[in-house]
Amino acid sequence: VRGKVMKFFLCVLGLVLIIEGLPYFAFPEKIKAYLLKVYEIPDGTLRIFGFFAVAIGLTLVYFGRN
Repeated sequence: VRGKVMKFFLCVLGLVLIIEGLPYFAFPEKIKAYLLKVYEIPDGTLRIFGFFAVAIGLTLVYFGRN
């Protein structure tokens, strides 16, 4: 059982890295411009966005596992 969980974790981690890396590979110039715009967003707004991203992610994991 432990081996299956580790294999599943590595697959999920690999998929996350693929999805995160695709924009940098496909559109590096647009990513740079986007990151400059993100720098201008207030910290509170980014914190709220991050909180909701984590909450949605946890909800998806919960429903995906049950």
